[in-house]
Amino acid sequence: MNLLQQFLRTIDKTNEWVAKFLSFFIIVIILATIYEVIMRYFFGAPTIWAFEFNYLVYGPYFLLAGAYTLALGKHVNVDILYGKLSARRRAIVDLITAPVFFFFVYTMLVYGWRFAWNSVLVRETLSSAWGPPVYPIKLCIPLAALLLLLQGISKFIRDFHLAITSRELSS
Repeated sequence: MNLLQQFLRTIDKTNEWVAKFLSFFIIVIILATIYEVIMRYFFGAPTIWAFEFNYLVYGPYFLLAGAYTLALGKHVNVDILYGKLSARRRAIVDLITAPVFFFFVYTMLVYGWRFAWNSVLVRETLSSAWGPPVYPIKLCIPLAALLLLLQGISKFIRDFHLAITSRELSS
């Protein structure tokens, strides 16, 4: 059991590290937005890159933080009934719905990889005046799917243990 707990802890810590690293991206987005506002409204010289830069930075932030959000149990739930269930029954419900989750993640991984790899092959850029490369950003899709898959496996193992033993698997 110790090896399994170490495996689960490694997945959790990896996703926590990724999320903490990504948290600095928000500062970059804020600074770029402030710069754009100052240039546009005080100097009458808007940038051609700030808007695209912000969504190119926010995209990976949003995608890659999903696994950590799952680790914290903060994804959207329908809490009308789910929130009233015991921890063991919530784990059973999560196990029953797990195939839907894994199908989604599998689809995101397979098609996200194809989508990203095709972008890498053509060295895709945005068709704008600035024209930044987007293939590095698109590579975040399969990476996010992989992190989400690992966190989903971790959750599945914990839910299975809880459903069987009525005790949470310690971290």
